[in-house]
Amino acid sequence: MNKQKIHILGICGTFMGGLAALARSLGYVVSGSDKNVYPPMSTQLENQGIQMHQGYDDSVLDENFDEVVVGNVMTRGMPVIETLLQNPQHYSSGPQWLGEHLLRHKKVYAIAGTHGKTTTSSMLAWILEDNQHNPGFLIGGVAQDFGISARNTEAESFVIEADEYDSAFFDKRSKFVHYHANVAILNNLEFDHADIFKDLDAIKTQFHHFVRTIPNNGMLIVNKDDENLNDVLAMGCWTPIITFGVNKTADVWAKPTVSDCSQFVVFYQGQKQATVNWNQTGKHNMLNGIAAMAAAMQQSISLSDSAKSLEKFQGIKRRMEFIGQAQGIKIYDDFAHHPTAIATTIEGVKNKIGDRQLIAIFEPRSNSMRAGAHAEALPASLKGADIAIVMNYPNLSWQDKVIDCLKEQGVVSVHSVDSLINILPDLCEKESTVVFMSNGSFENVPRRFLERLQC
Repeated sequence: MNKQKIHILGICGTFMGGLAALARSLGYVVSGSDKNVYPPMSTQLENQGIQMHQGYDDSVLDENFDEVVVGNVMTRGMPVIETLLQNPQHYSSGPQWLGEHLLRHKKVYAIAGTHGKTTTSSMLAWILEDNQHNPGFLIGGVAQDFGISARNTEAESFVIEADEYDSAFFDKRSKFVHYHANVAILNNLEFDHADIFKDLDAIKTQFHHFVRTIPNNGMLIVNKDDENLNDVLAMGCWTPIITFGVNKTADVWAKPTVSDCSQFVVFYQGQKQATVNWNQTGKHNMLNGIAAMAAAMQQSISLSDSAKSLEKFQGIKRRMEFIGQAQGIKIYDDFAHHPTAIATTIEGVKNKIGDRQLIAIFEPRSNSMRAGAHAEALPASLKGADIAIVMNYPNLSWQDKVIDCLKEQGVVSVHSVDSLINILPDLCEKESTVVFMSNGSFENVPRRFLERLQC
């Protein structure tokens, strides 16, 4: 019997690359195309026997595939898309393919929210792993505990980061409606993705579509303190709910015992269940942690056992990832790109380091930020840093006005990474902490700065 062949357009993105690995595990012959085929994703895929094509020309469709899986980076006008539409070739979006071929056969734990999806997904996958449940997962980052972003197993449980971004150029529904989730975490909800959502209400609608897909024998794990999520649930809910938060009104709630939340007590229905003493910091990670613990209860894992697992949790690459230390200066790389995440990251670091200097450097790279959707909120989000630096790139219509505002509060603007590396050493004090924040590569500046200090 011949194995089925699929070709993935946009294969080098984190989601589609993970999908490719999962498809291989299911026995498919997988190939793919991308505009930029480069390591580390290309190396990972090649090591799995996945052939890749550089570029989006339509020559790849000369081969007879059983299905073409279309990533959401693909648009009308691309030669391969125009040829695909002209022919009777069967095609689907990545989320649809994943839902139909893998997830409908699993007990799916889906983690949604504007912030914390990757971290919470990794925490939950690790709790399940550490308690011998051997979960499959697809996460939008590399969990240090696993060293990979996706795997399939024979176990029933599968953890997936449930993104609200759209599925494909022909399917504007959010990815998560395809996932057949049994247990869903709703972490938080704010306006983001200004390139595809008109306003906050549009995102609430998509979250409600997601809620509509959760069966009544499943479970919703919901942040009780988030008013936008309360609005979503008010539209209708047919699934039991466990709430989490930081006060006694939630079913599962946490009380920090130190200011940086590196230790906290967990309560369930008014009773103390466990204490977590871990290497993560910040209120946001504490909330991520108790959400993951609440979800693990649906796999009959006690809060006490989950707490023991979280104490071993190593974290995620690019989520306050420690890059190194030189001349007494500690350097971190963080994925924060939304004002709320920026402010939360800064607050968490300051709670940890106290009076020592914090330098926060932000690159406005996300589609929403570059479109100006968060321009007004950016200055306030940086106020907690002792020194804040914002990259001032051309062709951002909002930036001149915001940069003027930032300068008034002492924020430095820099036009290039080379200039940034040149000025940073003179700004640092003896025990400074420097945090680079971007959802892109940021030209590898955290490691380049470390090398500069080591010279």
